[in-house]
Amino acid sequence: MERLGLHIILTLFLFIPACQQAPGDSPAPEPAARSLPPIEVYFSPKGGCTEAVVRELGAAQQSVLVQAYSFTSAPIAKALVEAHKRGVKVEVILDKSQRTEKYSEADFLVNLGIPVRIDAKHAIAHNKIMVIDGETVITGSFNFTKAAEEHNAENLLVIRDAELVEKYVANWKAHAEHSEPYAGREQGHRHPPEGPGTQKRGGDMRQKVVLCAETGVIRGLRRPKLPTPPSLTVTTTIRAVPSRCPP
Repeated sequence: MERLGLHIILTLFLFIPACQQAPGDSPAPEPAARSLPPIEVYFSPKGGCTEAVVRELGAAQQSVLVQAYSFTSAPIAKALVEAHKRGVKVEVILDKSQRTEKYSEADFLVNLGIPVRIDAKHAIAHNKIMVIDGETVITGSFNFTKAAEEHNAENLLVIRDAELVEKYVANWKAHAEHSEPYAGREQGHRHPPEGPGTQKRGGDMRQKVVLCAETGVIRGLRRPKLPTPPSLTVTTTIRAVPSRCPP
C-alpha cells in the first residue's frame, strides 16, 4: 500500500509540469498596480499634515498652484523650492498679510525665483489649497504653518478627482488675475544681501534687522507708513545670522 501511494505521488509530480502553460500561450495577466486612494484625510496637531503635503510636492512633475493665507512652514517651503529646481512650474498666491508677516516664507520663495502674488482684493484671502499636476487637490483648514502642524486642531484633504481639480484650477486663475506680483520686502531687491551692510531707504529712522542666511526670512523689519515725508530717511542695518533663523 505504501508503494502504491508513493507511485501515485510520483505520477502526479511528473504530470503537473505537463499541464503548465505551453510555449506561445498568452502570459497570465500581472496583478494590477496599487492605485492611490481618491481621498486621503489627515488631522493635526502632529497628525501627518505637513508630511502629506511634502510627499505630494515631492511627487510633482509639471505644475504646482498654491493659495495660502498664512505660510510659515519651512518644510513645505523647501519642498516647493525643490520642485521648482526639478523644473516644476510653481506659482503662489498669498494673502496681503504676508507682506508684513514676521516669519513669512514669501521672501524665501521670491528670492529663489518662484513667482508670488498677493491677493489684496478681499478682506482675507483665506484659501489653503494646492493643485498638483492638474490631478490632485490639497485643501482643508490646515494653514501651511508650523503652528498648524504642532499646536492647532486642523484637517487636511488630499483629493484626486479630475472634475474637482478643474474647478480649483479655474478658481486659482480667477484670483491670479486680480492679484499683484510680490517683489519682496525690499522693493526692487529680489535677493537679500549676503553679508553685513547698511541700506538707506531715505530717512532719519534707524532700525536693525536679522537676515536668516538659510531661508531668506528677515526678522525685525519695520516700514514707515506711506506716504513717506521727503525729509524722512530710514537707515536699515542688516546682519546675516544663520543661527538665529525663525522657527
